[in-house]
Amino acid sequence: MQVDIINIEGQKTGRTIDLPEEIFGAEPNSHVIWLAVKQYLAAQRQGTSKVKTRAEVHGSSKKLHKQKGTGGARKGNLRNPLYKGGGTVFGPKPHGYDIKVNRKVKDLAKIGALSAKAKDNKIIVVEDASVEMEKPATKEFNKMFLTINGESRKSLFVMADYNEIIYKSFRNVPSICGTLLSDINTYDIVNADSVVFTESAAKIFVEEIKEEKEEAEA
Repeated sequence: MQVDIINIEGQKTGRTIDLPEEIFGAEPNSHVIWLAVKQYLAAQRQGTSKVKTRAEVHGSSKKLHKQKGTGGARKGNLRNPLYKGGGTVFGPKPHGYDIKVNRKVKDLAKIGALSAKAKDNKIIVVEDASVEMEKPATKEFNKMFLTINGESRKSLFVMADYNEIIYKSFRNVPSICGTLLSDINTYDIVNADSVVFTESAAKIFVEEIKEEKEEAEA
C-alpha cells in the first residue's frame, strides 16, 4: 500500500512510502477488534466503589424491643438496612474489571483496525521535518493538523519517539490524541477518524516486516 508523504501545508512532497500489506491490507475481524476495545475500556474502570453492610455501619447491636407482644413488626437493631443509617444490602464491593485477551489476538485486532482505516483512506504520513518545533505552540500545531487532516472530529497522531516539545503542543487539543508507536492500541485507532503517522514511525512498520521475512528465509 503506497501512501504519499505530505508536509506541514498538507502538500505532497513527491515521496511515497510503501506500507506493508500484512498490516495495512489485512481483512479486519470485527469480533477480535470488539474484544480488544472491550478489554481496554474495562481496564479503565477503577472498581473502587464500596458501601457498608449492616456489619460495618456504626450503631447499637441491641434489639430494639422484644420479639412478641408489642403488636408491631419484629425488629432487629438500628443497623437494619430498612432504617436510615443502616447497612446496604448487596451493594458494590471493590473488584477488578480486567478481561484477559491473548497477545496474538490483540495484535490481530490492531492490524485489523489499521487495515480498516487504510481501506477508508484514513492513513496519513507526514514528514518528520514538518512537525519539528523549537518550542511548544498549541495554536500552531492545531492549525497544522487542520491543514493536514481537515475538520476531523479526532485524529490519532503516532510518533516513533517521545518529543516533549511536540507533546506539550498537542496535549491540550481535544481533537488530537497523541501516542508513541510502541503504545498504540486498538481503541485509539477505532476512536479516531484518521491516523497520522510521522514518517519515522511509518518506516518502523516497513523495517519490522522486512526483518521478519529475512528471518523466515534464513
